[in-house]
Amino acid sequence: MSKLWGGRFTKETNKLVEEFTASISFDQQLAAQDIEGSLAHVQMLSECAIISAEDGERIKAGLLVLKEKLAQNQLSFDVAHEDIHMNIEKQLIDQVGPVGGKLHTGRSRNDQVATDMHLYLKEKLIQIIQLVAAVQASILGQAKENVETIMPGYTHLQRAQPISFAHHLMAYFWMLQRDKERLSDSLARVDLLPLGAGALAGTTFPIDRQRSAELLGFSQVYPNSMDAVSDRDFILEFLSNASILMMHISRLSEELIIWSSQEFQFIELDDAFCTGSSIMPQKKNPDVPELLRAKTGRVYGNLMGLLTVLKGLPLAYNKDMQEDKEGMLDTVATVEGTLALLAPLLETMVVRRENMTKATKEDYANATDIADYLSKKGMPFRDAHEVIGRIVLYAIEQNKYLLEISLDTYQQFSALFSEDIYEVLQPVATVQARTSYGGTGFEQVREQVRLAEEVLNT
Repeated sequence: MSKLWGGRFTKETNKLVEEFTASISFDQQLAAQDIEGSLAHVQMLSECAIISAEDGERIKAGLLVLKEKLAQNQLSFDVAHEDIHMNIEKQLIDQVGPVGGKLHTGRSRNDQVATDMHLYLKEKLIQIIQLVAAVQASILGQAKENVETIMPGYTHLQRAQPISFAHHLMAYFWMLQRDKERLSDSLARVDLLPLGAGALAGTTFPIDRQRSAELLGFSQVYPNSMDAVSDRDFILEFLSNASILMMHISRLSEELIIWSSQEFQFIELDDAFCTGSSIMPQKKNPDVPELLRAKTGRVYGNLMGLLTVLKGLPLAYNKDMQEDKEGMLDTVATVEGTLALLAPLLETMVVRRENMTKATKEDYANATDIADYLSKKGMPFRDAHEVIGRIVLYAIEQNKYLLEISLDTYQQFSALFSEDIYEVLQPVATVQARTSYGGTGFEQVREQVRLAEEVLNT
């Protein structure tokens, strides 16, 4: 079968080479964008009188037929035509005759594929940003119900200080807010049109690239044709931002897995988001957060793969750059699937408040509050830290918690202790006392929730 580019060749492509170099197996996902870009291109060609208005209308009509067939899942793709561009062009020519060959006037597959990917990512970034916001809304909903739910806060996965569970959840809200802002900011780099750059040097035809940008909804065009066809920074930026987003989701997933374990029992995930064991009937496995955690590595791999592909490429286009698509397409699918699952998983999560509260009474996480207590009574903090360290050691040796130590014993360590120490040591009091901006005190958390609602609704 003769190739659309085959005039210079005397042999048919080796079958193995044809299969190895073809990208239609994955870039067919860009069919809608390829047709959209072609519709804009043919309109621009017609308006600039590069092709006749009659030819332009015939090509446009043919493309609209292909668009409808695509919507009905009636387009077929052939590896013999290599990629989505040649497949669409071949079917267009079959549809409208040789005039379909005029569509490629003033462009190359190099600027065409770059245009397709810009169009694709513009659309997908907006959808992903919306999905991130849905996860934030689920977090916010749980936080509003759990402002006064007390849990142990951790550093080094060791109990550190009592905190509001809502405060813990809201940390992830703000991580996702930064993710959303990064994705939104990256739209500026995606909103550049490469169409009209040609293979690398532009074209001799009097095209109007700004008109193409206007038709396709781009705010600007690449000012350098070589950069236009060789730039994949916008994909790298997306993969990088997606990796940071997935890292945050993986951290949250890790906590959901830990919290739902028999050892913690802080939460219970809805049955709809868990699976069982083929051999152990009692098991309820948190498979969804486990897979979310694992898929983070997949996204990291796509980022590192493309960075490695691009690192040694001379300008302008090289066939290596065909490897840019699979990782991008896979990352979009992974991130969309992850976010779509995470929002309802969090929304339906049951919080075991009594278990969280119980845990705050069975450790030494209120030790810092005693140090603050002594500091407020005039003892230098470093001295107070030393005193409390000795009290904790004593309590451990006596197999007691700090609330179980008598006042006489406390006063043996410092005469500054009085009966009010037991009020300070109550977990709720230790949380309420942290009234600094951004702290875990209930009023501060409520203010944080109010701010989050405002951010989410803007």
